Amino acid sequence: MSLPNSLTIDEILRESEKAFQRFTAFCREVQPERFFEEPAGQWSVAQHLQHLVIHTKSATAAYAIPKFLVRLFGGKSNRTSISYPALVEKYQSVLAAGGKAQGRYIPKHFKPGTNKDELINHWRQFSAIYLQALRKNWKDDQLDKYLVKHPLLGKITLRELCYFTIYHTDHHLAIVQRSLAS
Repeated sequence: MSLPNSLTIDEILRESEKAFQRFTAFCREVQPERFFEEPAGQWSVAQHLQHLVIHTKSATAAYAIPKFLVRLFGGKSNRTSISYPALVEKYQSVLAAGGKAQGRYIPKHFKPGTNKDELINHWRQFSAIYLQALRKNWKDDQLDKYLVKHPLLGKITLRELCYFTIYHTDHHLAIVQRSLAS
């Protein structure tokens, strides 16, 4: 998916919501047995969903806590945010160099009988909280003023974290679509 170089907060909210809806719609269409199936050495659709929940909860924290705490933990930016395409390129380079989810970002294995609809509703709940925190607490110009730590990308601005969240959601959608198509 291609987006403009720079997105306003309204565009970020709109594109984030679309990405979340695309992933949700895809998950709803997957049969439960395929949803939890772990192809050799790969995550199941359910695990990709859980990974996105973990990321979204983490990103939400950056938008929900007071700005002075964001500055205390991440810092104040002394640069302009990079463009959406530049952020995507940077992330793809990190992945190509072997970057992977680590630690708390690695999803667990699901027990038999786990409810698919509950997992999807959990995702929808946290993606809605993310959008609400961003919409309620931040103005467009503030997204470039604060930094947060990303486990693979290092320090990024809050706008770049928004860009990452959009791309990351679609990135995982593409992975599960390819996985189930094969």
